[in-house]
Amino acid sequence: IPDALSEKDKVKFTVHTKTTLPTFQSPEFSVTRQHEDFVWLHDTLTETEEYAGFIIPPAPSKPDFDGPREKMQKLGEGEVSMTKEEFAKMKQELEAEYLAVFKKTVSSHEVFLQRLSSHPVLNKDRNFHVFLEYDQDLSVRRKNTKEMFGGFLKSMVKSADEVLFSGVKEVDDFFEQEKTFLVNYYNRIKDACAKADKMTRSHKSEIFLQTFSVYLLKVAELFEKLRKVESRVSSDEDLKLTELLRYYMLNIEAAKVSHLCQSCSLKGKSFCVSPLPQNLMFIYSLPLVFVELISFKRKRIAAFRKNLIEMAELEIKHGKVRTLSLM
Repeated sequence: IPDALSEKDKVKFTVHTKTTLPTFQSPEFSVTRQHEDFVWLHDTLTETEEYAGFIIPPAPSKPDFDGPREKMQKLGEGEVSMTKEEFAKMKQELEAEYLAVFKKTVSSHEVFLQRLSSHPVLNKDRNFHVFLEYDQDLSVRRKNTKEMFGGFLKSMVKSADEVLFSGVKEVDDFFEQEKTFLVNYYNRIKDACAKADKMTRSHKSEIFLQTFSVYLLKVAELFEKLRKVESRVSSDEDLKLTELLRYYMLNIEAAKVSHLCQSCSLKGKSFCVSPLPQNLMFIYSLPLVFVELISFKRKRIAAFRKNLIEMAELEIKHGKVRTLSLM
């Protein structure tokens, strides 16, 4: 996604695709998509029975620019009571905050598409191709209450199936180990995500800076510089760490929904706790499911390695700025 445009309550993403697959009409093309289009694509993949056992990447979260917009509006209303310097300074800070939210939004939508395009099965999905290639408005709509309730009932049926077959013995060691790991990993990463959120919020806190700036006029300039550094630190931590933790927390939830680790071995035959049609499709795709788990682990490790290295480099950079500010 090389470009995105925010218009009131909607964000339009420019999705640029390069491919060597012969199923596309052109090797390179671009389309404009909205957040609802991404949700539609996620839902169609999730509801496709042939993909039982595959981890469908979680849908990107809805863009939320209400906070920065409200602050900008209040700033405009209070412009008459501020000096030019104060107004310019506040405007610059709010623009930086808005940009950080915008970058995070674009990144989450881009990661969703990259995960699909790198998947050996999902990247051949017809709806995915339509999403990437169709140059007109998809005109998708959100599910109504009846459809959402139907999806809820469907999930309840799946849960009932899991309870009915929970007594099945002779569980395949590989899938059982992966299931246990994912459950434990989910609990750990959920806790880490909450702590990362708390850390990010602490960097955004301005209470101690405001207190000092009231009594120490000269020192206030120093704290103002440090406050800007802390603001950049919080944005970087949110993008590189908190969002990554939240993303993989949602990924594990997606794995649970797909019955990825519910495969068992009974009398030498593969078995899945899904309804019969989906069960048969899942049995045929067991080798792919095995590859799916290995791939998920490899990509998870690579993603954490990349983001943690980048965050460490940014922390070093911000640390140098702090040191220079104190000299």
